[in-house]
Amino acid sequence: MNNIIREIEAEQLKESVSEFHVGDTVRVYGKIKEGNRERIQIFEGTVMKMQGGSNRATFTVRKNSNGIGVEKTWPLHSPNVEKVEVVRRGKVRRAKLNYLRGRIGKKAKVKELVK
Repeated sequence: MNNIIREIEAEQLKESVSEFHVGDTVRVYGKIKEGNRERIQIFEGTVMKMQGGSNRATFTVRKNSNGIGVEKTWPLHSPNVEKVEVVRRGKVRRAKLNYLRGRIGKKAKVKELVK
């Protein structure tokens, strides 16, 4: 039974997934259907958490829009996610950045990782 499930999940994985981590600022290109038309909308923000594995992997991106925090959770291997583009790398020491929810302005920034 487990082998059958693994085979089905392996078929649903994307071939190329961009490499990004928690704390990175990313641009997510999401497909949106409006009636019979389809367009791409960009959502740019900081990756707060990544969870799950295989084809169930998801990541949460947070941005500030007109002074209000907006979070969106995206399935990593979804056909509705066109691509994920890394804008800048972040230097963080934890896996989940839930503490950013209570902060605004400069305190909500993540330091940039310099290589």
